[in-house]
Amino acid sequence: MKINATLTPAKLQKKITRLFELSGEKIDLVNKSWDPAQGTPVFTIKGKYTSRGWTEWTQGFQFGMSFLQYDATGDERYLALGREKTLKYMASHVSHVGVHDHGFNNVSTYGNLRRLILEGRAAGSQDEVNYTEMALKASGAVQAARFVTTNATAPWSPVKGSPGVAPSGYVYSFNGPQSLFADTIRSMRSLVVAHQLGHVLMGEGDKPINLLHRAITHAATTARFNVFYGQGRDSYDVRGRVAHESIFNRNDGQFRCPSSQQGFSPFTTWTRGAAWIICGFAEQLEVLDTVKGSDLDAVGGRRAVTDLFVETARATSDYYIDGYSALDGVPYWDSAALNSHKLGDITKKKADITNPHEPVDSSAAAIAAQGFIRLGLWLQAKGDKKAGARYLQAGLTVADTLFTDEYLGVNKKHQGLLLHSVYHRPNGWDHIAPGQKVPNGEACMWGDYHAMELALLIQRLAQGKYLTFF
Repeated sequence: MKINATLTPAKLQKKITRLFELSGEKIDLVNKSWDPAQGTPVFTIKGKYTSRGWTEWTQGFQFGMSFLQYDATGDERYLALGREKTLKYMASHVSHVGVHDHGFNNVSTYGNLRRLILEGRAAGSQDEVNYTEMALKASGAVQAARFVTTNATAPWSPVKGSPGVAPSGYVYSFNGPQSLFADTIRSMRSLVVAHQLGHVLMGEGDKPINLLHRAITHAATTARFNVFYGQGRDSYDVRGRVAHESIFNRNDGQFRCPSSQQGFSPFTTWTRGAAWIICGFAEQLEVLDTVKGSDLDAVGGRRAVTDLFVETARATSDYYIDGYSALDGVPYWDSAALNSHKLGDITKKKADITNPHEPVDSSAAAIAAQGFIRLGLWLQAKGDKKAGARYLQAGLTVADTLFTDEYLGVNKKHQGLLLHSVYHRPNGWDHIAPGQKVPNGEACMWGDYHAMELALLIQRLAQGKYLTFF
């Protein structure tokens, strides 16, 4: 990626204003045509949002977008819409025991509503705050209960000399207890928010289970088994590479192999999976700043946890920036898919949206960009100005690319906001338009939501403020 060091949040405000003009139109289009009986909107086909019965993991994005729209514009219609739909449709997601998506669904809805009220950006009664907090407490505990242990009980760290954190368990994916997804790191915010609200998960024999510790254990296991650090783990060990899935033997908790549900292979990087890691670990670093050191002693201590989170965030960010991103900051859907070699050196030219070989994934770019900005600002606050500036400017560079007519849904009939995203390339779910050989021109709920969240974060920075759930 060619990082533009001259960009500032203020310089992006014209593009951000344009984005929120479009996003309001898209929210209205989807709300007008969406039939709840058909399931949750997931991605567009020929410009219209459709459902895909895999898991209902995108509904929180659908309604969360309304809260973000209100936050950015002050248009009360969207606050009312978000409230109405959250109350009517989100309760089942709070108690959903079969998924790893609580951070996506519930923090994006109940979390955004609570944040708006507490920030004074939306009027709300204490009863409404209590309602959102009860939902967030229950969501964090339900998600934390979907947990299994590994046999890796010794502390581990990719950082030489660090005390390390034991990668001893994880919140498992909808594939079953053997499966640890990279994606799930961003659902750890559901556990952390519940912990900050004073909640615990009650286990057998009335044993209280600390939700912060469970989130950190999950993060440590993800870092150990889903992320590579260039330390000779296998023949394809490149620093910052991410395996979408890790497989464990449930008879003894032993790690068996990397895998991938949505990437090209276990030995390439599915770029949206890497983006979840980049964003999720950067966000969890912010959480550590709210936690007393003594609260981390049981999981290895502040230094151990911080070292692990920083190296994981930086390794995956560096590989994105230097390893597989196109020159303009947008990655293809996988770092080395079957026909990637036909694209030539992708790092030396801008992403080719209409190429006949492999699709780009703008949703991965939007997710990662937020992570870059959060990581950069965190490092700057800790005194590492040079590294912090690199990641901050990388995030702004990606936003500068995405917030253009090339990537935004300027066609008023198209229901998608952020175009050229990919959902499930191996399964062939993404629409390929006539005359094209790979998917392009379509949108997805997580891409639209994260484009808005990225824009809102940058808008806040231009105002000298910040955006966080913690």
